[in-house]
Amino acid sequence: MNVDYLPEHANSALIALDLAEREANHLQYTYRTLYTEPIDLAWVAALAKREDLAEKIDAFVGRFGSLQDHIGEKLLPAFARLIGGQPKSLLDVIAFAERMEWVDNAEEFIGVRKLRNLLVHEYMADTVLFLDALLAARPATEMLIGIVTVMKREAQKYGLV
Repeated sequence: MNVDYLPEHANSALIALDLAEREANHLQYTYRTLYTEPIDLAWVAALAKREDLAEKIDAFVGRFGSLQDHIGEKLLPAFARLIGGQPKSLLDVIAFAERMEWVDNAEEFIGVRKLRNLLVHEYMADTVLFLDALLAARPATEMLIGIVTVMKREAQKYGLV
């Protein structure tokens, strides 16, 4: 089923979607390998001595942050423009995406941004806070990957892919 859209914005929406899908695939791989074993305080404390775990964390945090940024700054705005929306700020973009049902909950998406900051800044500084952030990152990762899936369906709905 094709719906109306502004064709001059189709290419940028498709480019943003392509990058988001690639980022989501990389994040999904890191997510699967990171959460294969139980993560607890002992696991977090071992990060200081285990370079393999630290490297996994670095990859996960980087990919998590990159996908979250890309969704909020590129993907959702590109699709908003595609259908004639003109949200200005990140908060406007997220509110628009929630109204369009691309994002389930705008507040949760904004919370993921705060979570990303915790993952970056609390890494090995506060083990309890970092553990909480790692545990919260599991459903947040699923949410981010889910948004990319929703946007792929939007592109299909517009007959772009």
